[in-house]
Amino acid sequence: MPTVAAHVASALAAHVDHVFGVMGNGNALVLDALERRDDVTFTAVRHEAGGVVAADAHHRAGGGLAAATSTYGAGFTNTLTALAEAAQARVPLVLVVGDEPTSGPRPWDVDQLSLASAVGVRTYTVGRTDAAATTVIAIEHALSFRIPVVLAIPYDVGGRDAGEIPATPDPVLPAPLAPTDPHALATVSAVARALAAAERPLLLAGRGAWTAGAGGQLGRLADAVGALTASTALGRGVFPRGEYDLGVTGGFGAEGAMAAIREADVVVVFGASLNQFTMRFGELFSPGATIAQVDVAAAATHPQVGRYLRADAALAARAIADELEQLEVTPSGWREAVDVAGLRTYDVGDALAPDGRLDPRSVAAAIAGLLPEDRVVVSDGGHFIGWANMFWPVASPDRMMMIGTAYQSIGLGFPSVPGAARARPESTIVLTTGDGGGLMAIADLESAVRVARGRGLAVVWNDGAYGAEVHLYGVMGLARGPMEIPEVDFAGLARAVGAEGVIVRTLDDLQALARWRDLPADERPFLLLDLRVSGAVRAPYQEEILQVNLRR
Repeated sequence: MPTVAAHVASALAAHVDHVFGVMGNGNALVLDALERRDDVTFTAVRHEAGGVVAADAHHRAGGGLAAATSTYGAGFTNTLTALAEAAQARVPLVLVVGDEPTSGPRPWDVDQLSLASAVGVRTYTVGRTDAAATTVIAIEHALSFRIPVVLAIPYDVGGRDAGEIPATPDPVLPAPLAPTDPHALATVSAVARALAAAERPLLLAGRGAWTAGAGGQLGRLADAVGALTASTALGRGVFPRGEYDLGVTGGFGAEGAMAAIREADVVVVFGASLNQFTMRFGELFSPGATIAQVDVAAAATHPQVGRYLRADAALAARAIADELEQLEVTPSGWREAVDVAGLRTYDVGDALAPDGRLDPRSVAAAIAGLLPEDRVVVSDGGHFIGWANMFWPVASPDRMMMIGTAYQSIGLGFPSVPGAARARPESTIVLTTGDGGGLMAIADLESAVRVARGRGLAVVWNDGAYGAEVHLYGVMGLARGPMEIPEVDFAGLARAVGAEGVIVRTLDDLQALARWRDLPADERPFLLLDLRVSGAVRAPYQEEILQVNLRR
C-alpha cells in the first residue's frame, strides 16, 4: 500500500518538476518516493541551506512553485537563513522536512514549528489520513501569499500505510487584484490626470511589476505620456523600450541618470517597495514631485508617496493607460530631449588601482563585453553587488537575481547556480560572489560545477576582506583585523572539484573568459574567475551608506 510519504510526493509532484535538498533520516522516505516518479527531478546539494537557496533561485529564474527538502533537527536548522531570505523576498516555496515523532520529542529534537514561525514561515504537519490534502493546502498557502511554507512529516508517520493515493483538488488561488472599487477607480483617474499634466513624467517598476506580467502595459503607458522609465535592481529589463530607460535606481544607478530622475515632476511606481536603497535614503525624487505608488501591499510603503493604489501592477497600468486614451493626451516630449545613453554612463576607473590590484569597475566593464548574451546573473550579497548591477545588463528581471539581499545575508551564492541552471537549461549562469560569502558557501561550489557544467561561470571578487565592513566600520576607525580574510586561491578550489579556475590579475587575463565563451557549451568546463581586486575602491552605493552613517 502507498505510504504517507508517497501521498506527499504525489501531491507535490503535481505542482513542481524539481526538488532540491540533502537526504537524511527525516526525509529519506519522501525522497525515495520522489525518486521513483518520472515527473519530478531531485537535485542534491551539499548543505541544507543550499537546498532552499537552489529552490529559491529556480523560482526566480523560471517562476512557479519552489520545492526543497531536508531532514529534521540539524538539517532543518541549517535551512533557516535561506528560509528567512525566501520569506523576506516573497518566494512561494515548500520546504518538506522530517519532524519529531507524534509520541513526543527525542533528545535531539527542537521546536521546528516555533523556529519556522520566528522567520515568518507557517508549518503544516501531515498525518496518516490527510497527507495529500495537507500538502495541497500548504501549496495553496505558498502560492496565494507568495511566501515559503514548511511541510513537516513526523518521523513515525512517513512510512505508515495510507491507502490508495486520492485525487486532490487544485489549489484555489486568488485572482489578481483589479482596481474596480470606487476609491480605486478615483485613484486611477487622479493618477492619469497627473501624468497627463506632467512635463517630466517618470515610471519606476520593481520585481512586483514583472511577476504581474505588467511589462507590455507599462510600455504602453510610458508611450502615452512620453515618460522616461527606470527600475529597481530586481526589475531590470521590465520596460520594453530600452532607449528611454534610465536603468537601475538608487546606489547602483549612474549619477547622470539619478539626476534626471530627480527632475521628474510626476512619478508613478509599480510593484516596488521603495526601500532605503532604491530611494537613495530619501534623495531619489525631488521633494516637490508628485509620487503615486501601485502595489498589493495594504498601504503605501514610503512617506513620500502621495497617492496609493492597491492593485495588480498590470491591471492598474492598463486602467491608467485606458483613462489616458480617453483624455487624448499629448506625450510630454521629455524623453526625446534627454540623452538617455549618455546619462547611463558609469565611471570605469583605471585598469589597476593605485595598490596594483584590479580596479573592480574596469574589470566589471571588461567582463560585460565578454559574457555570453544569453545569460542569467545570480548574485550573492556583499560589497561587490554593485559591480554586476552597474555593468552587466540583463534582458529581463528573471535574468538577474540577488539571493540574500532581502535578508541582508551573504553566503548564498554558489547554491543559487544549480537552481537557476535547472530553470534555464539553455542559458549561461553567471554567479557574482565575494571571497567572504564564497567561503561561507563553499560546500556548494561542487553543486554548481556538477549541475551547471559548461554553462556555469563564477566570478569571485577576491579583495581579502569583508568589503562592506571595511568601507563602513574600517572608515570609522574600528579594528580591521576581524574584517580581513587571508587571500584564498579560489581558482585552486575550483580545480579541485572539476572546474577550470583562472586567477585574474590584469585585464589581459580575461582572455581566458573569451576563449571559454567561444567554445561549444558541451566542450566547456565550469569556469571560475578569481579576480584579485583592490579593496580600496568603494562602490557608489556603499558611499551612500557611509555618508548616512557618518551623519548619525
